[in-house]
Amino acid sequence: MGQPTARPFTIDDLVAIIQSRVAGSAQTSYTKTLLDKGAVHCAKKFGEEAVEFVIATTQADDAAITAEAADVIYHLLVALQASNVPLEKVLGELQRRTGMSGHDEKAARG
Repeated sequence: MGQPTARPFTIDDLVAIIQSRVAGSAQTSYTKTLLDKGAVHCAKKFGEEAVEFVIATTQADDAAITAEAADVIYHLLVALQASNVPLEKVLGELQRRTGMSGHDEKAARG
């Protein structure tokens, strides 16, 4: 018999890790360091990572795109945590939007 396959890492796993860092120490956790600096700092860091993702994408560098996409997702989730907005709320908004075309949804935002 072979080794059991590991369960794939999920966004929910990452959310749980970030949430667990809230009560941690900034001395041992980069996530806690970001959270302690507040939502505005976390949002700026997310923006920096988003720009780095755009640059990697325009250069068609698969390894850089992958690394920067991971950074974007991580920093988005940290910014959501710092803003006290649960990922479930974002997912609910995405689900609501799936009931109409993207063009209609964008027009409805006014």
